[in-house]
Amino acid sequence: MLRLARVTAYCVTSAVTLLSPWVLEAQQQKQSAAPIPSLIIAANKVFISNAGADSISLAAFRRAGDPDQLYNQFYAAMKSWGRYDPVSAPADADLVFAIRFTAPLSDCGKLATYEPQIELSFLDSRTHFALGTFTEPVQGAYRKSTWNKNFSEGMASLMNDLKSLPGQPRSTADSAKN
Repeated sequence: MLRLARVTAYCVTSAVTLLSPWVLEAQQQKQSAAPIPSLIIAANKVFISNAGADSISLAAFRRAGDPDQLYNQFYAAMKSWGRYDPVSAPADADLVFAIRFTAPLSDCGKLATYEPQIELSFLDSRTHFALGTFTEPVQGAYRKSTWNKNFSEGMASLMNDLKSLPGQPRSTADSAKN
């Protein structure tokens, strides 16, 4: 019995010794995330650009009766969040948010389907350089009420992505949820 305890202790010690470099390396890799462009965090004034929709998506928005649904809903979400001050001209902004809706065709073997998604790109207002993009899927729907629900969920996910950037203050409504 004593021999079994020694063998077990030796095995555990050996395993810890052998695995510790990989565990340390994994922890270091986890901690060294790529930096967020400082302009995204420091910006106060933003211009919200309606980058539109691809032709398939635009046709669907028109059938639903609101071709500007994406822009209007994003603008309203940004105003209610209150983190950034929307301005009416790109020259007055620190940062440009370009909101766009696409539905790329995805080939799933024998069946090709559309995968609707909302894209939010961050652009430097002075250099026009793209600083990053968030993309959130939107589940398709046949009924307008289901589409509106799915679209709102996609928009909420996009706003959560934006709010989760480091240095972003959370609204009081977000704090109350946690």
